[in-house]
Amino acid sequence: MERRDFLQSSLLTCLAAGVPSIQEKIAAPQLQPKIKLSVSSYSYWHFKGDKFPIEKVIDDAAALGLEGIDVLHRQMESEDNAYLQKLKKHAFVNGIAMTCLSIHQGFVTPDKEELKKHVDHTIHCIELAYKMGIPCLRLNTGRWNTIKSFDDLMKNRGIEPILPGYTEDDGYKWCVDGIQQCLAKAEECGVLLALENHWGLGSTPEGMLRIHDTVNSPWLGLLMDTGNFLEDPYDKLEKIAPKASFVQAKTYYGGGEWYSLELDYKRIINILKKVNYHGYVSIEFEGKENAYSGVRKSVELLRKALA
Repeated sequence: MERRDFLQSSLLTCLAAGVPSIQEKIAAPQLQPKIKLSVSSYSYWHFKGDKFPIEKVIDDAAALGLEGIDVLHRQMESEDNAYLQKLKKHAFVNGIAMTCLSIHQGFVTPDKEELKKHVDHTIHCIELAYKMGIPCLRLNTGRWNTIKSFDDLMKNRGIEPILPGYTEDDGYKWCVDGIQQCLAKAEECGVLLALENHWGLGSTPEGMLRIHDTVNSPWLGLLMDTGNFLEDPYDKLEKIAPKASFVQAKTYYGGGEWYSLELDYKRIINILKKVNYHGYVSIEFEGKENAYSGVRKSVELLRKALA
């Protein structure tokens, strides 16, 4: 019998007998979620006093055996190309990936000139991320700013009145419009935009998903901050986890700068594993304890949860 005829005959015999064929036995491997641990440079500097150098954040991340850092834009010493390349090289030789650039901007404004200013800033930061080899950019929705002081906003649990004369729908429209104006540059530079649940329209999972789904672009994902849903966090985190591209994990050793939450990180990691999350979980230590010890305790906490 010809070899080809033999193989065809054997295959037909297997199928008739209900025996799995060679093709059926070769199944795609089941990938287990591979969550990588990172730390935010914000963990070492909470907008008070002298800026903590990003280079020292990289050094500490390497000493702790972490896989990455995410960089707070306001913490950078400069935007000069020499500085950007110095950071990129320092991270590489220490085996640390620079994973995300966290910026401050907001698209919730009826003022077209103000909106343009924030769009231009975002586009500029996309280009900075590209130069540093950072593949992700943290975005905020922005907020109404009817409570001017951030400290007062935190005292009010992140809730503020809508700007008089406007509606929540107006805010969503402005936010979507702002993000859409940044998408072409994000695609050109290969920098994924990640919208954080960071007050304003991002205070609820419904608000986050409404913006994400309306924009409907492969260059917009969500950034899941574990500490920014102050009530019933787990159900809310579950809702945004399937579309999360990056995760920031809040810890509060020594008491939080604005508030403290008792977060069950084993439960949160299980939420991420259920949606097959493969990305970074970046520690955002927001406590009053010494940054080095607070970050180390946070690393221990997250490693136990990941085990």
